[in-house]
Amino acid sequence: MKKILIHLLKPLSFLPAIVMMYVIYSFSAQTGEVSGALSYEVSYQIVETKNEVLNENKSYDELAYSASSIEFYVRKAAHMTEYCLLAIAISFPLYVYGVRGIWLILLAGVICVGFAGFDEYHQSFVSDRGPSVRDVGIDSIGVTVGILLVQAFCWSTLHNPSGKRRRRKRR
Repeated sequence: MKKILIHLLKPLSFLPAIVMMYVIYSFSAQTGEVSGALSYEVSYQIVETKNEVLNENKSYDELAYSASSIEFYVRKAAHMTEYCLLAIAISFPLYVYGVRGIWLILLAGVICVGFAGFDEYHQSFVSDRGPSVRDVGIDSIGVTVGILLVQAFCWSTLHNPSGKRRRRKRR
């Protein structure tokens, strides 16, 4: 019974990846104006929080200038983070299905970078947006980090070099 339940639920392990793809696609569907406003808002929150924590007493204009100066980096960090999470959400189910090592890296990498390319192509149809090869490269950095995190986590928690289960000594 337990094996049947696991077999039936296994395909659901890809659900987080599908949700993450939807989230990324939704962000890409935003117009350039909406996307820019969101990036600026996040950037402003960052500099405003820094201003409060460090008690810098900056004016609104100084905060606005600081927010504008980091907005590009906030956008690119968001790209990397989205694709890192996507890579994690894809790599874990592949691992569950027995894909390991270089094959996990290649398969998850191709799926994620392929989706990044598709997403950039999708942006070419959105108002005030356009495709960017540089963004696919930035997305690929996030993908690489995500896949390597999954590889390291799975290896460190599940790998047993001797191949035998460790038994606890009874006292």
